[in-house]
Amino acid sequence: MRNVFVHETSCIDNGTTIGEGTKIWHFCHIQSGAAIGKNCSLGQNVNVSNNVRIGDGCKIQNNVSIYEGVELESYVFCGPSCVFTNDLTPRAKYPKGSKHYKKTVVREGASIGANATIVCGHEIGAWALIGSGAVVTMDVPAHALMLGVPARQKGWVCECGEVLGDGLSCPTCNRSYRHDGEGIREVR
Repeated sequence: MRNVFVHETSCIDNGTTIGEGTKIWHFCHIQSGAAIGKNCSLGQNVNVSNNVRIGDGCKIQNNVSIYEGVELESYVFCGPSCVFTNDLTPRAKYPKGSKHYKKTVVREGASIGANATIVCGHEIGAWALIGSGAVVTMDVPAHALMLGVPARQKGWVCECGEVLGDGLSCPTCNRSYRHDGEGIREVR
């Protein structure tokens, strides 16, 4: 692990891959088979379970557990204490094992707010923004702004993070978007 910072209180199991420039702070646990990309930051008390894939440039804040079956593409932001699941009907007495976990994919650049819950088996689209405390129970389109319990779409968000108005043009970075039938896409 070249040019990787791991705090002395963290535990890195054998069989992990951690990209250059990644920082792993206090009391983290990275389990075997996990792969973390370059230039990521894992805050205090982050757990990355077996076989999880995390792309480059991700920022995972304090107290987040990323369970097997969850994949984060590059530049995903996970706010403090956000929650992922991997089993819709768990039972302590009747564990199903990893072959029955529901896959959750968080696409490039998406952000998940503090204390949000992502119910397994769904996809969070690229550059989507999940508000703090929201509970995601469905697939989320790219660039969607999702708020509430259960989370409902309340608008669109630019790649830079600015909430877009009706004209779908960003006043901050000047990107423009158009509806494409499934969501919005940047006009180039």
